[in-house]
Amino acid sequence: MRLTRKTIAKVIAVAFVFNLVVMGGGAWFAYQEAPPIPDQVVGPDGETVVTDQEIRDGKKAFQKHGLMNHGSILGNGAYYGEDYTADALALKTQYMRSYYAQERYGAAYDSLPTGERAAVDEVVKQDLDGEYGGGDIEYSAAELYAHEQVREEYVERYHEGSHERGVPEGMIDSEEDARQFADFAMWTAWFSHTDRPGGDHSYTNEWPYAPGAGNDATAAAMTWSVIAMVLLVAGAGFGIWLYRSVRLPEPSADGLSVPEPGDVSVFPSQRSALRFVPVAAGLFLAQVLLGGLLAHFYIERAGFFGIEEVFGVHILQILPFSIAKTWHIDLGILWIAATWLGAGLYLPPLLTGHEPKNQSTYIDGLLAAVVVVTVGGLGGIWLGANGYLGDLWWLLGNEGLEYLEVGKVWQFGLLAGFGTWAVLAIRGLKPLLDREPVYGLAHMILYAGGSIALLFTAGFFFTPETNIAVTEFWRWWVVHMWVEGAFEFFIVAIVGLTLVSMNLLRRRSAEKAVMLQALLVMSTGVIGVSHHYWWVGMPDMWVPIGSVFSTLELIPLVFILYEALGQYGAMTESGDFPYKIPFMFIVASGVWNFVGAGVLGFFINLPLINYYEHGTYLTVGHAHAAMFGAFGFLALGMVSYMLQLSIEPERWDGSWLRASFWCWNVGLGLMVFVSVLPVGFLQLEAIFTGSYAAGRSLAFYNQPIVQTLFWARLPGDTLIILGTAIYAADLVRKRFVLRVSEDDPDVEDMAVAEGVLSDD
Repeated sequence: MRLTRKTIAKVIAVAFVFNLVVMGGGAWFAYQEAPPIPDQVVGPDGETVVTDQEIRDGKKAFQKHGLMNHGSILGNGAYYGEDYTADALALKTQYMRSYYAQERYGAAYDSLPTGERAAVDEVVKQDLDGEYGGGDIEYSAAELYAHEQVREEYVERYHEGSHERGVPEGMIDSEEDARQFADFAMWTAWFSHTDRPGGDHSYTNEWPYAPGAGNDATAAAMTWSVIAMVLLVAGAGFGIWLYRSVRLPEPSADGLSVPEPGDVSVFPSQRSALRFVPVAAGLFLAQVLLGGLLAHFYIERAGFFGIEEVFGVHILQILPFSIAKTWHIDLGILWIAATWLGAGLYLPPLLTGHEPKNQSTYIDGLLAAVVVVTVGGLGGIWLGANGYLGDLWWLLGNEGLEYLEVGKVWQFGLLAGFGTWAVLAIRGLKPLLDREPVYGLAHMILYAGGSIALLFTAGFFFTPETNIAVTEFWRWWVVHMWVEGAFEFFIVAIVGLTLVSMNLLRRRSAEKAVMLQALLVMSTGVIGVSHHYWWVGMPDMWVPIGSVFSTLELIPLVFILYEALGQYGAMTESGDFPYKIPFMFIVASGVWNFVGAGVLGFFINLPLINYYEHGTYLTVGHAHAAMFGAFGFLALGMVSYMLQLSIEPERWDGSWLRASFWCWNVGLGLMVFVSVLPVGFLQLEAIFTGSYAAGRSLAFYNQPIVQTLFWARLPGDTLIILGTAIYAADLVRKRFVLRVSEDDPDVEDMAVAEGVLSDD
């Protein structure tokens, strides 16, 4: 089967419109079907318990104080603390049982005989099993009592502090804010057990699993899990058939002149683009060091190898888990993004032999702007969370939403940075853009980079006042569509560009391969975001949609894996192939992408599994294998390629990069498969046999076997940190052997131009 580039381009346009229609309709439904925030919650005597503004203020307190990177809400966030929705529901059930036990039997619930406890349990379930008909929420006396108790519990826990839970003193700086946070958490618990009007399940499709409150998996979760399993087999088979059927050229060194590093001139703009690398490496080293600290927090919740005994202060009070986790996530995004920005500006001269006027100066300016935004954003997180920015906390400080933590001003700075990068990339690629069609390879790079920026704009569609369900709808547009849409698109585009720059593929051949894989990514990954909407208060139409498209996301990953294996073949078919180290990273990226995003991603996205697993350590394993394994290794592969071209050939030494490569791979494998996933499976068992709150409780984490598994993470984390330290040291070492850039090289100096200027 032979497909032309024009045909694939037309299908991509259709897929884009289809995605736009489906997700645009989903946005409309998000506002229509979000759980209501009532004007007020009233007690049995009509007295006001909570107002709508207090619930909104509670959401502000939740974001301002970084609670999403301590625990989670509706299963989304960090897994160190409780899930606030599940915790509030469990506490509500517990206190309602205590109330009815005293009212009916004059005794504590735990002291009642089995039959009387069963009677109390049934009354509590009946109280909680209601449908919302509009207007005020009307509490029973037991619900009123439970709400008041949860308020006091949250004041004690999150304002006064609880070091055994890893909560620093003054995490929420006032009792009033802590009570309002409790009001917000209790509202999410309310719509998790309250049925939608005219429906037979709650706003969250009966999540979290809480048998005592009457929450259990719906029939749809089971049905669509079975359908997804059938689609898995069919989709994997289709992906392999498609890969074998579509005539795509494999990368090959036969008949082409693979340029030696010393044959390629280095432009001034490339030296400037290379400066992104040490900046990114510094961010990378800081990220992995914070990752080690975060892992240790699960063992010593308020200490670090006895340092508090020496200095008399708990590290938790200096650097709380929530801030360390926020920085850890943001640094991961920033170092990968900075590396990609640098690579995207380094590659154009390899393809065009073109150096725009003042390009190097503009690239240096972009790097300076990235540094300013990075320092401002990370500093603002600390200042905002500690109350130094007043009402400007969400603009200049910390917006407090996972992956979108930095304030809106800094987010706008990042968006402006993407825009500036696009302009500079257009300048560099202009000779190629002028002579190729709109679906050409250079255009694909711009579309991929532009889609990252475009999706980022969804993060500006909400404020701290916005309903949490709608907030989560837009937040996942950014997070998921980045990771499983735009980032995947960027991967295949930049790998295609790299193969062309090495003369392993001609431009038109690479264009066809990139377009087909981009089509598969777009056709599955964009709507696949809907599996994040199952339990957050969105309508249940997303269960079948999310099940189907999440399963089909496997197809492009099969393609990318096969492509990586094909590239490995190209690397090994010639014994003197000069770019083996970059290809090692590119192949590793494809393999980890398949393992992390494909295998682990599919498993946890089965609706019935996800119902119990959502927000457990199984997600941690999936996230680390997919984010660092796929995107991190690609970034590092591009760094090694850039370095090899930029260093005097006789002084090139790749031994330290090889050492880092194996430290990272072995360390990531040990961390994921020896520690993180086993903890996740134990959590899954605890939830199956108890409740979701039990699987996220401090009692679960403090079990000896779980603590042992946390310690078992130490070798993997150490290897990752060691690999990063070697990498950073190698960059310092290589800084002194860089080649001198040509003042004005022309296309004859560029030995890689053959694959660009020739036709297939």
